[in-house]
Amino acid sequence: MGQGGSAAVQGAAAFGKAMAVLQAVADAAEPVSVAAIARLTGHPRPTVHRIVAALQAEGMLAEVPRGGAFGLGPRLMALAARAWDRFELRLIAAEELAKLRDATGETVHLAVRSGPEMIYVDKLESPRAVRMASRIGTRVPLHSSSVGKAWLAALPPAEAAALLPKLDLAAMTPQTLTTVDALAPEIERIRARGYSIDAEENEADIWCYGGAIAGAGGAIGCISVSIPKYRAAIDDPERYAGPLLACCRRIAALAADGVR
Repeated sequence: MGQGGSAAVQGAAAFGKAMAVLQAVADAAEPVSVAAIARLTGHPRPTVHRIVAALQAEGMLAEVPRGGAFGLGPRLMALAARAWDRFELRLIAAEELAKLRDATGETVHLAVRSGPEMIYVDKLESPRAVRMASRIGTRVPLHSSSVGKAWLAALPPAEAAALLPKLDLAAMTPQTLTTVDALAPEIERIRARGYSIDAEENEADIWCYGGAIAGAGGAIGCISVSIPKYRAAIDDPERYAGPLLACCRRIAALAADGVR
């Protein structure tokens, strides 16, 4: 093999290592350290340190505020956002999301899981005057958001129980559930009734109802209906939950048909 071919092989090997690092970070339930990435990928720690530094410099990874651990970076999320118009679940769900928005008169979100968070991949605004601050690409925690809690409740119970202690149960508002002892029974209640409620747990003055789009072994995505507290029918959850769950079932059926 000539010199050019050797360089190409070396380049491919370096790219493969960088992709392995990105995949390890993306698959982790929480931000991970260089040492943890080295264990997950099997690459030497000095090699991982160089790769992480290069990916961080390019915005593909970002160090979390507490330091020493890394999550996916803003540039990577921006690149992903450009592909979301072609994202299959978003395309499948588009018509049903519009029906849900029209039926409730409120903002609806479609979200998928990314590590310890959910990412909004679609948003349809309420026609009313007050709008949500969220946008496509917004990341919300699993433990405090309606979509996150709906996703957790859709997991097999043993898998959800094993995951909860690994989450960073940070307080987003004074109403956030910040202990496993508080969150675990809430997940059981969601599993029993079929939908989640975010009662100002992720954002002050905002109530959200969440439902999971069922797939094999869990949820393939989740949907929320988000309402300013002052106009939320707090004593009548079925006003939102009924249309929400019907929407989730229809999208799940469409997605299942799409993979047959």
